Amino acid sequence: MTPNLKYLHPYPFEKLAQLKYGIVPPANKHPIVLSIGEPTHTTPHFIAEALLIHLHGLSNYPTTKGIPELRQAIADWITRRFQIPEEFINPETQILPVSGTREALFSFAQCVIDPNTSPVVIMPNPFYQIYEGAALLAGAEPYFLNTLEATNYLPDFDAVPEAIWQRCQLIYICSPGNPSGAVISQASHEKLLNLAEKYDFVIASDECYTELYDDENQPPVGLLQTAYRMGNKAFKRCVVFHSLSKRSNAPGLRSGFVAGDADILQQYFQYRTYQGCAMPLPTQHASIKAWQDEGHVIENRRLYREKFSAFIAILADVCKIERPPAGFYVWLKIPQPLESPFDKEGLEGISDTAFAQQLFARENITVLPGSFLSREFDGINPGVNHVRIALVAPLEDCIEAAHRIKNFLNTLYITP
Repeated sequence: MTPNLKYLHPYPFEKLAQLKYGIVPPANKHPIVLSIGEPTHTTPHFIAEALLIHLHGLSNYPTTKGIPELRQAIADWITRRFQIPEEFINPETQILPVSGTREALFSFAQCVIDPNTSPVVIMPNPFYQIYEGAALLAGAEPYFLNTLEATNYLPDFDAVPEAIWQRCQLIYICSPGNPSGAVISQASHEKLLNLAEKYDFVIASDECYTELYDDENQPPVGLLQTAYRMGNKAFKRCVVFHSLSKRSNAPGLRSGFVAGDADILQQYFQYRTYQGCAMPLPTQHASIKAWQDEGHVIENRRLYREKFSAFIAILADVCKIERPPAGFYVWLKIPQPLESPFDKEGLEGISDTAFAQQLFARENITVLPGSFLSREFDGINPGVNHVRIALVAPLEDCIEAAHRIKNFLNTLYITP
Protein backbone atom coordinates (compact mmCIF):
# COMPACT_ATOMS: atom_id res chain seq x y z
CA MET A 1 0.00 0.00 0.00
CA THR A 2 1.20 3.51 -0.70
CA PRO A 3 2.47 5.05 2.54
CA ASN A 4 0.79 8.33 1.61
CA LEU A 5 -2.63 6.88 2.45
CA LYS A 6 -1.94 7.52 6.11
CA TYR A 7 -1.96 11.26 5.49
CA LEU A 8 -5.54 11.33 4.23
CA HIS A 9 -8.19 12.91 6.44
CA PRO A 10 -11.69 11.46 6.85
CA TYR A 11 -14.09 12.91 4.31
CA PRO A 12 -16.36 15.71 5.64
CA PHE A 13 -19.47 13.58 5.42
CA GLU A 14 -17.86 10.81 7.45
CA LYS A 15 -17.23 13.38 10.19
CA LEU A 16 -20.79 14.63 9.86
CA ALA A 17 -22.21 11.13 10.28
CA GLN A 18 -20.17 10.73 13.47
CA LEU A 19 -21.34 14.12 14.72
CA LYS A 20 -24.99 13.08 14.29
CA TYR A 21 -24.53 9.52 15.54
CA GLY A 22 -26.99 8.54 18.25
CA ILE A 23 -29.06 11.73 18.03
CA VAL A 24 -32.78 11.26 17.47
CA PRO A 25 -34.27 14.42 15.93
CA PRO A 26 -37.91 15.39 16.54
CA ALA A 27 -40.21 13.00 14.69
CA ASN A 28 -42.78 15.71 14.01
CA LYS A 29 -40.31 17.64 11.82
CA HIS A 30 -39.45 16.04 8.50
CA PRO A 31 -35.71 15.90 7.72
CA ILE A 32 -34.25 18.64 5.54
CA VAL A 33 -30.74 17.91 4.28
CA LEU A 34 -28.76 21.02 3.33
CA SER A 35 -25.27 19.60 3.86
CA ILE A 36 -24.33 18.06 0.53
CA GLY A 37 -23.99 19.97 -2.74
CA GLU A 38 -26.14 17.59 -4.77
CA PRO A 39 -28.52 19.40 -7.13
CA THR A 40 -32.14 18.25 -6.91
CA HIS A 41 -33.71 20.36 -9.66
CA THR A 42 -35.13 18.18 -12.41
CA THR A 43 -32.59 16.93 -14.94
CA PRO A 44 -33.71 18.21 -18.37
CA HIS A 45 -35.78 15.60 -20.21
CA PHE A 46 -33.77 15.97 -23.40
CA ILE A 47 -30.67 14.68 -21.57
CA ALA A 48 -32.49 11.50 -20.55
CA GLU A 49 -33.94 11.13 -24.03
CA ALA A 50 -30.49 11.37 -25.60
CA LEU A 51 -29.26 8.65 -23.25
CA LEU A 52 -32.12 6.36 -24.24
CA ILE A 53 -31.77 7.02 -27.95
CA HIS A 54 -28.08 6.12 -27.86
CA LEU A 55 -28.18 3.09 -25.55
CA HIS A 56 -26.99 0.98 -28.45
CA GLY A 57 -23.62 2.64 -27.87
CA LEU A 58 -23.15 0.41 -24.83
CA SER A 59 -21.99 -2.30 -27.21
CA ASN A 60 -18.87 -0.26 -28.07
CA TYR A 61 -15.81 0.67 -26.06
CA PRO A 62 -15.59 4.45 -25.79
CA THR A 63 -12.33 6.18 -26.57
CA THR A 64 -10.43 8.19 -23.97
CA LYS A 65 -10.60 11.34 -26.09
CA GLY A 66 -14.32 11.04 -26.72
CA ILE A 67 -16.17 11.46 -30.00
CA PRO A 68 -15.35 14.52 -32.13
CA GLU A 69 -18.94 15.77 -31.89
CA LEU A 70 -18.69 16.07 -28.10
CA ARG A 71 -15.36 17.88 -28.17
CA GLN A 72 -16.75 20.25 -30.79
CA ALA A 73 -19.88 20.95 -28.72
CA ILE A 74 -17.66 21.75 -25.73
CA ALA A 75 -15.40 23.97 -27.83
CA ASP A 76 -18.43 25.85 -29.15
CA TRP A 77 -19.71 26.36 -25.62
CA ILE A 78 -16.34 27.69 -24.42
CA THR A 79 -16.17 30.20 -27.27
CA ARG A 80 -19.73 31.43 -26.59
CA ARG A 81 -19.49 31.54 -22.82
CA PHE A 82 -16.01 33.00 -22.42
CA GLN A 83 -15.86 35.17 -25.55
CA ILE A 84 -12.85 33.40 -27.04
CA PRO A 85 -12.70 33.24 -30.87
CA GLU A 86 -13.24 29.71 -32.10
CA GLU A 87 -9.85 29.48 -33.82
CA PHE A 88 -8.17 29.56 -30.41
CA ILE A 89 -10.02 26.51 -29.03
CA ASN A 90 -8.89 23.36 -30.83
CA PRO A 91 -11.25 20.48 -29.96
CA GLU A 92 -8.63 17.98 -31.07
CA THR A 93 -5.80 19.12 -28.77
CA GLN A 94 -7.24 21.38 -26.08
CA ILE A 95 -10.29 19.49 -24.77
CA LEU A 96 -10.71 16.16 -22.99
CA PRO A 97 -14.06 14.83 -21.76
CA VAL A 98 -13.92 13.43 -18.21
CA SER A 99 -16.21 11.30 -16.09
CA GLY A 100 -17.11 14.12 -13.74
CA THR A 101 -14.59 16.68 -12.55
CA ARG A 102 -14.01 14.97 -9.21
CA GLU A 103 -12.00 12.19 -10.82
CA ALA A 104 -10.27 14.66 -13.12
CA LEU A 105 -9.26 17.07 -10.35
CA PHE A 106 -7.77 14.12 -8.49
CA SER A 107 -6.03 12.34 -11.36
CA PHE A 108 -4.62 15.56 -12.80
CA ALA A 109 -2.29 15.97 -9.83
CA GLN A 110 -1.10 12.38 -10.19
CA CYS A 111 -0.09 13.22 -13.74
CA VAL A 112 1.62 16.60 -13.35
CA ILE A 113 3.40 16.32 -9.97
CA ASP A 114 7.04 15.22 -9.79
CA PRO A 115 7.33 13.79 -6.25
CA ASN A 116 11.12 13.79 -6.33
CA THR A 117 11.51 17.58 -6.11
CA SER A 118 9.85 18.47 -2.76
CA PRO A 119 6.75 19.70 -4.59
CA VAL A 120 4.09 21.98 -3.14
CA VAL A 121 0.45 22.11 -4.23
CA ILE A 122 -1.31 25.33 -3.25
CA MET A 123 -5.05 25.33 -2.59
CA PRO A 124 -7.71 27.52 -0.99
CA ASN A 125 -8.76 26.92 2.61
CA PRO A 126 -11.64 25.94 3.06
CA PHE A 127 -11.53 23.67 0.05
CA TYR A 128 -12.96 20.73 -1.85
CA GLN A 129 -11.16 17.87 -0.11
CA ILE A 130 -10.22 16.24 -3.41
CA TYR A 131 -7.51 18.90 -3.83
CA GLU A 132 -5.79 17.89 -0.61
CA GLY A 133 -6.11 14.16 -1.23
CA ALA A 134 -4.79 14.55 -4.76
CA ALA A 135 -1.74 16.45 -3.51
CA LEU A 136 -0.96 14.01 -0.72
CA LEU A 137 -1.26 10.89 -2.86
CA ALA A 138 0.87 12.51 -5.55
CA GLY A 139 3.63 12.95 -2.98
CA ALA A 140 3.29 16.72 -2.64
CA GLU A 141 2.96 19.01 0.36
CA PRO A 142 -0.34 20.93 0.53
CA TYR A 143 -0.02 24.66 1.17
CA PHE A 144 -3.23 26.34 2.25
CA LEU A 145 -4.39 29.82 1.34
CA ASN A 146 -6.77 30.94 4.07
CA THR A 147 -9.84 32.62 2.57
CA LEU A 148 -11.19 34.89 5.27
CA GLU A 149 -14.06 37.31 5.74
CA ALA A 150 -11.53 40.17 5.69
CA THR A 151 -10.56 39.29 2.10
CA ASN A 152 -14.15 38.57 1.00
CA TYR A 153 -13.36 34.85 1.23
CA LEU A 154 -10.94 35.11 -1.70
CA PRO A 155 -7.34 33.80 -1.78
CA ASP A 156 -4.60 36.36 -1.24
CA PHE A 157 -1.81 35.38 -3.61
CA ASP A 158 0.43 38.12 -2.20
CA ALA A 159 0.48 36.25 1.12
CA VAL A 160 2.39 33.28 -0.33
CA PRO A 161 6.15 33.36 0.45
CA GLU A 162 8.50 33.27 -2.51
CA ALA A 163 10.03 30.02 -1.22
CA ILE A 164 6.62 28.36 -1.62
CA TRP A 165 6.14 29.71 -5.14
CA GLN A 166 9.56 28.33 -6.03
CA ARG A 167 8.48 24.83 -4.96
CA CYS A 168 4.95 25.09 -6.33
CA GLN A 169 4.15 22.72 -9.19
CA LEU A 170 0.36 23.07 -9.12
CA ILE A 171 -2.22 25.44 -7.68
CA TYR A 172 -5.91 24.66 -7.37
CA ILE A 173 -8.26 27.60 -7.50
CA CYS A 174 -12.03 27.40 -7.25
CA SER A 175 -14.17 30.18 -8.70
CA PRO A 176 -16.97 30.57 -7.84
CA GLY A 177 -15.74 29.29 -4.53
CA ASN A 178 -16.93 26.31 -2.57
CA PRO A 179 -18.22 27.09 0.05
CA SER A 180 -18.37 30.90 -0.15
CA GLY A 181 -19.52 31.53 -3.72
CA ALA A 182 -16.82 34.23 -4.00
CA VAL A 183 -15.67 34.96 -7.55
CA ILE A 184 -12.02 35.52 -8.46
CA SER A 185 -11.65 38.71 -10.50
CA GLN A 186 -9.87 39.10 -13.81
CA ALA A 187 -7.20 41.16 -12.03
CA SER A 188 -6.51 38.29 -9.60
CA HIS A 189 -6.38 35.83 -12.49
CA GLU A 190 -3.83 38.09 -14.18
CA LYS A 191 -1.69 38.22 -11.05
CA LEU A 192 -1.75 34.43 -10.78
CA LEU A 193 -0.95 33.94 -14.46
CA ASN A 194 2.08 36.21 -14.10
CA LEU A 195 3.21 34.21 -11.07
CA ALA A 196 2.76 30.95 -13.00
CA GLU A 197 4.94 32.26 -15.79
CA LYS A 198 7.61 33.47 -13.35
CA TYR A 199 7.76 30.30 -11.25
CA ASP A 200 6.63 27.74 -13.87
CA PHE A 201 3.66 26.02 -12.21
CA VAL A 202 0.31 24.82 -13.53
CA ILE A 203 -3.02 26.43 -12.63
CA ALA A 204 -5.94 24.01 -12.21
CA SER A 205 -9.09 26.14 -12.16
CA ASP A 206 -12.15 24.37 -10.76
CA GLU A 207 -15.03 26.21 -12.44
CA CYS A 208 -17.83 23.75 -11.66
CA TYR A 209 -20.07 26.46 -10.18
CA THR A 210 -19.38 29.05 -12.86
CA GLU A 211 -22.87 28.83 -14.43
CA LEU A 212 -24.74 29.40 -11.18
CA TYR A 213 -24.47 33.16 -10.75
CA ASP A 214 -26.81 35.79 -9.35
CA ASP A 215 -26.54 38.59 -11.89
CA GLU A 216 -27.41 37.59 -15.46
CA ASN A 217 -25.37 40.54 -16.71
CA GLN A 218 -22.20 39.57 -14.80
CA PRO A 219 -21.23 35.93 -15.36
CA PRO A 220 -18.02 34.95 -13.55
CA VAL A 221 -14.87 35.34 -15.59
CA GLY A 222 -13.03 32.13 -16.46
CA LEU A 223 -9.29 31.48 -16.37
CA LEU A 224 -9.06 30.83 -20.12
CA GLN A 225 -10.99 34.03 -20.74
CA THR A 226 -8.47 36.05 -18.75
CA ALA A 227 -5.51 34.28 -20.35
CA TYR A 228 -6.84 35.11 -23.82
CA ARG A 229 -7.37 38.76 -22.88
CA MET A 230 -3.77 38.91 -21.60
CA GLY A 231 -2.45 37.60 -24.90
CA ASN A 232 -1.80 34.06 -23.62
CA LYS A 233 -3.75 32.62 -26.52
CA ALA A 234 -2.26 29.14 -26.14
CA PHE A 235 -3.41 29.10 -22.48
CA LYS A 236 0.04 28.10 -21.28
CA ARG A 237 0.00 26.58 -17.77
CA CYS A 238 -3.80 26.85 -17.66
CA VAL A 239 -6.25 23.95 -17.31
CA VAL A 240 -9.92 24.48 -16.46
CA PHE A 241 -12.42 21.92 -15.14
CA HIS A 242 -16.13 22.11 -15.95
CA SER A 243 -19.05 19.84 -15.18
CA LEU A 244 -22.69 19.23 -16.08
CA SER A 245 -23.52 18.23 -12.50
CA LYS A 246 -24.37 21.71 -11.24
CA ARG A 247 -24.95 23.48 -14.54
CA SER A 248 -27.48 20.95 -15.85
CA ASN A 249 -28.67 19.24 -12.63
CA ALA A 250 -27.12 16.00 -13.82
CA PRO A 251 -24.77 14.78 -11.05
CA GLY A 252 -25.50 11.16 -11.94
CA LEU A 253 -24.42 11.65 -15.54
CA ARG A 254 -20.78 11.99 -14.38
CA SER A 255 -19.86 14.23 -17.26
CA GLY A 256 -17.43 17.11 -17.52
CA PHE A 257 -14.37 18.25 -19.38
CA VAL A 258 -10.89 19.71 -18.98
CA ALA A 259 -9.56 22.29 -21.39
CA GLY A 260 -6.55 24.52 -21.85
CA ASP A 261 -2.82 24.13 -22.52
CA ALA A 262 -2.45 21.61 -25.36
CA ASP A 263 0.99 20.40 -24.22
CA ILE A 264 -0.25 19.63 -20.71
CA LEU A 265 -3.40 17.98 -22.04
CA GLN A 266 -1.36 15.78 -24.36
CA GLN A 267 0.48 14.40 -21.33
CA TYR A 268 -2.75 14.12 -19.37
CA PHE A 269 -4.37 12.29 -22.28
CA GLN A 270 -1.55 9.75 -22.25
CA TYR A 271 -2.05 9.31 -18.50
CA ARG A 272 -5.80 8.81 -18.97
CA THR A 273 -5.33 6.11 -21.60
CA TYR A 274 -3.85 4.00 -18.78
CA GLN A 275 -6.23 5.23 -16.09
CA GLY A 276 -9.16 3.82 -18.05
CA CYS A 277 -12.13 6.07 -17.31
CA ALA A 278 -13.50 6.86 -20.77
CA MET A 279 -17.00 8.31 -20.91
CA PRO A 280 -19.68 5.85 -22.20
CA LEU A 281 -21.07 6.73 -25.64
CA PRO A 282 -24.67 7.29 -24.45
CA THR A 283 -23.33 9.75 -21.87
CA GLN A 284 -21.34 11.54 -24.54
CA HIS A 285 -24.41 12.04 -26.72
CA ALA A 286 -26.44 13.28 -23.76
CA SER A 287 -23.61 15.66 -22.89
CA ILE A 288 -23.64 17.12 -26.40
CA LYS A 289 -27.29 18.07 -25.96
CA ALA A 290 -26.59 19.60 -22.55
CA TRP A 291 -23.68 21.77 -23.72
CA GLN A 292 -25.70 22.97 -26.71
CA ASP A 293 -28.65 24.26 -24.67
CA GLU A 294 -28.68 27.37 -22.45
CA GLY A 295 -32.40 27.65 -21.75
CA HIS A 296 -32.38 25.08 -18.97
CA VAL A 297 -29.34 26.74 -17.37
CA ILE A 298 -31.06 30.15 -17.30
CA GLU A 299 -34.07 28.53 -15.62
CA ASN A 300 -31.76 26.80 -13.17
CA ARG A 301 -30.30 30.13 -12.09
CA ARG A 302 -33.79 31.57 -11.68
CA LEU A 303 -34.74 28.75 -9.32
CA TYR A 304 -31.66 29.31 -7.15
CA ARG A 305 -32.28 33.07 -7.04
CA GLU A 306 -35.80 32.41 -5.84
CA LYS A 307 -34.52 30.19 -3.04
CA PHE A 308 -31.79 32.62 -1.98
CA SER A 309 -34.29 35.49 -1.85
CA ALA A 310 -36.78 33.58 0.28
CA PHE A 311 -34.17 32.04 2.59
CA ILE A 312 -32.29 35.27 3.25
CA ALA A 313 -35.44 37.34 3.77
CA ILE A 314 -36.56 35.06 6.59
CA LEU A 315 -33.20 35.06 8.40
CA ALA A 316 -32.01 38.61 7.76
CA ASP A 317 -33.36 40.02 11.05
CA VAL A 318 -31.79 37.38 13.29
CA CYS A 319 -28.30 36.99 11.83
CA LYS A 320 -25.87 38.50 9.38
CA ILE A 321 -26.50 36.68 6.13
CA GLU A 322 -25.30 37.74 2.70
CA ARG A 323 -26.29 36.68 -0.77
CA PRO A 324 -23.26 35.17 -2.54
CA PRO A 325 -22.46 36.29 -6.09
CA ALA A 326 -22.52 32.69 -7.33
CA GLY A 327 -22.95 29.03 -6.37
CA PHE A 328 -25.77 27.56 -4.33
CA TYR A 329 -24.28 27.71 -0.83
CA VAL A 330 -24.86 30.07 2.07
CA TRP A 331 -21.56 30.35 3.94
CA LEU A 332 -23.07 31.41 7.25
CA LYS A 333 -20.96 32.91 9.98
CA ILE A 334 -22.58 31.74 13.19
CA PRO A 335 -23.89 34.63 15.30
CA GLN A 336 -22.40 34.37 18.75
CA PRO A 337 -24.66 34.56 21.82
CA LEU A 338 -24.07 36.31 25.11
CA GLU A 339 -25.00 33.05 26.76
CA SER A 340 -25.54 29.56 25.45
CA PRO A 341 -27.10 26.40 26.90
CA PHE A 342 -24.49 24.18 25.27
CA ASP A 343 -20.75 24.02 24.91
CA LYS A 344 -18.47 26.88 23.99
CA GLU A 345 -15.03 26.51 22.54
CA GLY A 346 -12.39 29.14 23.16
CA LEU A 347 -13.00 32.83 22.75
CA GLU A 348 -15.09 32.53 19.64
CA GLY A 349 -18.17 31.20 21.42
CA ILE A 350 -20.28 28.43 19.94
CA SER A 351 -18.40 26.04 17.69
CA ASP A 352 -19.65 25.22 14.23
CA THR A 353 -19.82 21.54 15.18
CA ALA A 354 -22.00 22.23 18.22
CA PHE A 355 -24.22 24.50 16.15
CA ALA A 356 -24.72 21.85 13.45
CA GLN A 357 -25.26 19.09 16.00
CA GLN A 358 -27.87 21.00 17.97
CA LEU A 359 -29.64 22.26 14.86
CA PHE A 360 -30.08 18.64 13.82
CA ALA A 361 -31.15 17.56 17.30
CA ARG A 362 -33.74 20.31 17.65
CA GLU A 363 -34.93 21.05 14.14
CA ASN A 364 -34.02 17.95 12.05
CA ILE A 365 -31.95 20.07 9.67
CA THR A 366 -28.53 18.92 8.49
CA VAL A 367 -25.86 21.48 7.61
CA LEU A 368 -22.11 21.01 7.28
CA PRO A 369 -19.72 22.48 9.89
CA GLY A 370 -17.21 24.77 8.25
CA SER A 371 -14.29 23.27 10.13
CA PHE A 372 -14.95 19.97 8.31
CA LEU A 373 -14.02 21.75 5.06
CA SER A 374 -10.80 23.39 6.24
CA ARG A 375 -7.49 22.88 8.02
CA GLU A 376 -5.73 24.94 10.65
CA PHE A 377 -2.99 26.86 8.89
CA ASP A 378 -0.86 29.75 10.15
CA GLY A 379 -2.72 29.47 13.45
CA ILE A 380 -6.12 29.93 11.81
CA ASN A 381 -8.88 27.55 10.84
CA PRO A 382 -10.96 29.71 8.48
CA GLY A 383 -13.91 27.32 8.55
CA VAL A 384 -14.42 27.54 12.30
CA ASN A 385 -17.66 29.23 13.36
CA HIS A 386 -19.15 28.90 9.89
CA VAL A 387 -21.60 26.39 8.48
CA ARG A 388 -22.21 25.57 4.84
CA ILE A 389 -25.87 25.50 3.86
CA ALA A 390 -26.61 24.07 0.42
CA LEU A 391 -29.85 25.46 -1.00
CA VAL A 392 -30.43 22.40 -3.14
CA ALA A 393 -33.70 21.25 -1.58
CA PRO A 394 -37.05 22.27 -3.11
CA LEU A 395 -38.14 25.86 -2.48
CA GLU A 396 -40.74 24.89 0.11
CA ASP A 397 -38.11 22.94 2.08
CA CYS A 398 -35.65 25.85 1.92
CA ILE A 399 -38.37 28.16 3.28
CA GLU A 400 -39.27 25.69 6.01
CA ALA A 401 -35.58 25.27 6.88
CA ALA A 402 -35.14 29.04 7.16
CA HIS A 403 -38.05 29.27 9.60
CA ARG A 404 -36.67 26.42 11.69
CA ILE A 405 -33.18 27.96 11.75
CA LYS A 406 -34.72 31.27 12.79
CA ASN A 407 -36.59 29.55 15.60
CA PHE A 408 -33.39 27.78 16.63
CA LEU A 409 -31.48 31.06 16.77
CA ASN A 410 -34.25 32.83 18.69
CA THR A 411 -34.45 30.13 21.34
CA LEU A 412 -30.73 29.53 21.53
CA TYR A 413 -29.39 33.02 21.91
CA ILE A 414 -30.26 35.00 25.01
CA THR A 415 -30.35 38.73 24.22
CA PRO A 416 -30.13 41.53 26.80
